[in-house]
Amino acid sequence: MSYRIRNWSEYNAGLRQRGSLTFWIDESVLETWIIPKLSGKPGASVFYSDLAITTMITLKSIYGLAGRQCQGFLESIFVPMEIDLLVPDHSTLSRRLGRLSVALPVLPKGEAKHVVVDSTGVKVYGEGEWKTRQHGISKRRTWRKLHLGVDEQTGEILAAMVTTNDVGDGQMLSDLLDQIEDEIEQVSADGAYDQNQCYDAIRERKARATIPPRRGAKIWHHGNRKTERHNRDENLRRVRKVGRRAWKQESNYHRRSLSETTMFLFKTIFGSSVRSRKFDNQAVELFIKCAALNRMIQVAKPDSYRVEA
Repeated sequence: MSYRIRNWSEYNAGLRQRGSLTFWIDESVLETWIIPKLSGKPGASVFYSDLAITTMITLKSIYGLAGRQCQGFLESIFVPMEIDLLVPDHSTLSRRLGRLSVALPVLPKGEAKHVVVDSTGVKVYGEGEWKTRQHGISKRRTWRKLHLGVDEQTGEILAAMVTTNDVGDGQMLSDLLDQIEDEIEQVSADGAYDQNQCYDAIRERKARATIPPRRGAKIWHHGNRKTERHNRDENLRRVRKVGRRAWKQESNYHRRSLSETTMFLFKTIFGSSVRSRKFDNQAVELFIKCAALNRMIQVAKPDSYRVEA
């Protein structure tokens, strides 16, 4: 099987726009770059706006720049454009980064969403892949887990959480769903989310849970109970009747792989590591990358169809 794109010219133009500086730095950003001085208040006043800091971290992530390189990059742009603005230095970026509040840009759809959930590891520091294969993982190799809730239809990231690598996936599902204000029709996740707390969180949102029961799973609530039948037990009964493969097909479970597609796109564009050293900074850095990825998806989305060979 192969795929063809219907909107190639629009998609091609959108891909070019992803790398355009004017797409990431427009007039609204420059107008609010500096915060006006507030007199009569104790302490040092903030000079650069949160939007200015967020914009610089976004440029760092997209173009793969270090802090000082990003500062020089922007200064080299502002001078020929005759923009009379100062550029934050790398220490200001580091100091302000952990306190930023990042909102994920999501286009309104007006209908209930099918949310696909998964997590991926992001490296903080450690040896390279070749040395790891030769000598194993050392105690200095450290990771962060990025938990994502993705819109199955658009591929946009609806919710994001960052934890240490010892936090289980199921522990974060409730927090991910709390970030999504729109109505949720279905939540699809892999077998790691086959836990009571996950089903409870999905039930609170009045959504359908599409989570494959683990091998050897048992019925939790038998049919002679007066309470409402459990979503997980209904999935298990259906799996036993038609088989796991047929259940995945009829329940639309295979769409869950789109969360892995989003994670692959995330790591292809931004890499599989973070530059920050403090945990709060690492989390905000990843949130800013998620927000930038959403804007990229919104400006360049292929409309493809399958071609039978």
